[in-house]
Amino acid sequence: MTTPDWAEPVIRRRLGVIAATVVVLALVTWRVGPAPDLPAFVCLAVAGVALTFIDIALKRLPDPVTLPSYAVGLLLLGMAALFTHDGGVRFAHALAGMVALFALYALQWLIAPNQIGLGDVKLAGVLGLYLGWLGLSAWVAGVCAGYVLAAVYSIGLLASRRATLKSQIPYGPFMLAGVLAAVLVYA
Repeated sequence: MTTPDWAEPVIRRRLGVIAATVVVLALVTWRVGPAPDLPAFVCLAVAGVALTFIDIALKRLPDPVTLPSYAVGLLLLGMAALFTHDGGVRFAHALAGMVALFALYALQWLIAPNQIGLGDVKLAGVLGLYLGWLGLSAWVAGVCAGYVLAAVYSIGLLASRRATLKSQIPYGPFMLAGVLAAVLVYA
């Protein structure tokens, strides 16, 4: 059995992936605490670290990691809703957040398909699910943080002349960092 090409960045940088995963898991566990939604956020953290390394290396967010995250997130947050005060409302917000963020990124892709990848669109729905679970303020903060982080990075690249206006950057890591920031503030 051969290793898929998208898994190579994770395998080649396994020590970095392990270290980053431990740090992100520690932060998420510390912030979410022993709550019914912790397993969902742990799964997002693990997938998020892998997707970050893959996107940085390949400028791609592979479906075999992104798409199952929908089912896992829906299942785990749905189960958490059963054991969480106002869980039904939070799950409804999670669904709305998923649809809204997917639609926002899909619209961006339709308007400027050379500026955003379909992988980013697919990832957006998953991230919107988790941000929606945390509430509207977290959703807005997480989305805005991703945009701001990408803008600051891009401006730095332009200022240092390491990129031009036509250069492409992997955007998934900024989306994921924005969500991590929102989790750390709002969970």
